[in-house]
Amino acid sequence: MTQAADLLDPAERLDLDGLRALQLERLRHSLRHAYENVPFYRESFDKAGVHPDDCRSLSDLSRFPFTTKADLRANYPYGMFAVPQERIRRLHASSGTTGRPTVVGYTENDLSMWSDMVARSLRAAGGRPGDIAHIAYGYGLFTGGLGAHYGAERLGCTVIPASGGMTSRQVTLIQDLNPSIIMVTPSYMLTLLDEFERQGVDPRSTSLRVGVFGAEPWTQDMRREIEERFAIDAVDIYGLSEVIGPGVAQECVETKDGLHIWEDHFFPEVVDPITGEVLPEGEQGELVFTSLTKEAMPIVRYRTRDLTRLLPGTARVFRRMEKVTGRSDDMVILRGVNLFPTQIEEIVLRTPGVAPHFQLRLTTSGRMDALTVRAEARPDADAATREAAARSIVQAVKDGIGVSGEAEIVDPESLERSVGKIRRIVDLRERRD
Repeated sequence: MTQAADLLDPAERLDLDGLRALQLERLRHSLRHAYENVPFYRESFDKAGVHPDDCRSLSDLSRFPFTTKADLRANYPYGMFAVPQERIRRLHASSGTTGRPTVVGYTENDLSMWSDMVARSLRAAGGRPGDIAHIAYGYGLFTGGLGAHYGAERLGCTVIPASGGMTSRQVTLIQDLNPSIIMVTPSYMLTLLDEFERQGVDPRSTSLRVGVFGAEPWTQDMRREIEERFAIDAVDIYGLSEVIGPGVAQECVETKDGLHIWEDHFFPEVVDPITGEVLPEGEQGELVFTSLTKEAMPIVRYRTRDLTRLLPGTARVFRRMEKVTGRSDDMVILRGVNLFPTQIEEIVLRTPGVAPHFQLRLTTSGRMDALTVRAEARPDADAATREAAARSIVQAVKDGIGVSGEAEIVDPESLERSVGKIRRIVDLRERRD
């Protein structure tokens, strides 16, 4: 580990036995806090025939029932809160684009812990007190902007609260204010890259040295694209509002080998997405989290739908999660084949003449589902290059994934952009009962 030990906080210096003892103590307290103060958890535990006192080891957590997004929506807005309203200092919420939003509350202690975890994440990413951090996550009910903001300030950084949008102005701010860190979604970083090049500015000439990217899955190919064209270190941050927000796990800049989960506050499991059975370390499945220290809204065995696997710690004692490759609810079943957007991303990124912006269009042709990969051409791609790129994508999808489809190379900047999570799938298939 290249980072000096005096830069780590006490929990990062624990040995494995010390960490497991701390986790069990906090887990027992959190289960009791949820059971005694959240009617949903009292009813859920009682129905499953378990009580907080039944948790005598970390493995006993598997006896407790899961919490799902549907449960949070059913208890909208405040039914999952475990403290009186007067102790709530902030509310965040999901977008609610696929249904009723989920509302998350924070006490003063929750906000302080969250800031500590983002500060720890930034330090693991290579950030230091005195750095200037450009935050281009959206501010508001989405946890990204404010979570990153307060964490960067907690570390001792100077914060530029740029938020999302106004892409040309973002480029100007980066050139004029000389930030060393940028926190943003990877898809919007590619939009910024396009804008730098449109303005005739070499992206490698900026003051940026570290990019901390989260809020959507991204691949190793995208990492290489960003690092080579910006001359920065690109590292992954993970979080979700139901658990706390950004700062649940972080990739360390010295290893870039997966995200260390801050296990002193968030206990991870990986389960079979179908059966719910806990899987051994190293097997891929659905990530599940239980909060260990949250006051306002403790969460027990929350099913994230993110697909990953747990691995032993390297740069820290905490276990790592592999980069999320997709979500179980983002998986497309096309003519019996399982397909994830990240598989298409890998193909698009290695196709000459094509920019790293794409969308999957699913339609019905006769009685069969049909796939069209729509990818943007690079500005200098002529008609012949576009035609060759389309053929290459079609062949790569057939060879690598096992499905036949079409590819359409569209004009630069013609696909829908997003300052947050990019919409990768447009599903126009006819529903069959």
